[in-house]
Amino acid sequence: MGVGGCRDVPLAEVLELVTDTLALLGHTPAAVTALATVDVKAAEPGLAGVARQLGVPLLSYAAEALAAVRVPAPSRFARDVMGTPSVAEAAALLAAGPGAELVVGKRKSAPHGRPPGATCAIAAAAGREGAGTTGPEGTATGGAEGPATTAGTGTGGAAPSTGGV
Repeated sequence: MGVGGCRDVPLAEVLELVTDTLALLGHTPAAVTALATVDVKAAEPGLAGVARQLGVPLLSYAAEALAAVRVPAPSRFARDVMGTPSVAEAAALLAAGPGAELVVGKRKSAPHGRPPGATCAIAAAAGREGAGTTGPEGTATGGAEGPATTAGTGTGGAAPSTGGV
């Protein structure tokens, strides 16, 4: 599952978005095997906190690796600020591995009284059940791979491919 967030996005906002997005597929948070984001956001308390709460690694990718991934909902804002037109969708696709497909396209949080502060997307590994289903904002296939690091460890890693999201 790919996630993105504004500076100081509240953990509760990210968690609600993640939970609601999983519910679209009939999944609970237990289905998540890893969260993934852009490297400069890996230390954001809201993103890192949700990964800790779910008990999964937070993988991080360089903006250049994310920018190489074709996505259905590129963002001019993300491109200008992060150096990649996609964080959540591209990170989800990279974390799910070669040939992955978006199952749920980019979704934005819906906090009361202020603009959205978080995004997420779900991708499935090639050949996984549910791959190719249509998300709220479309589907796409993954392509480029890039180096991932697990937040807090600095080691390379990839999302576990044990059937989760």
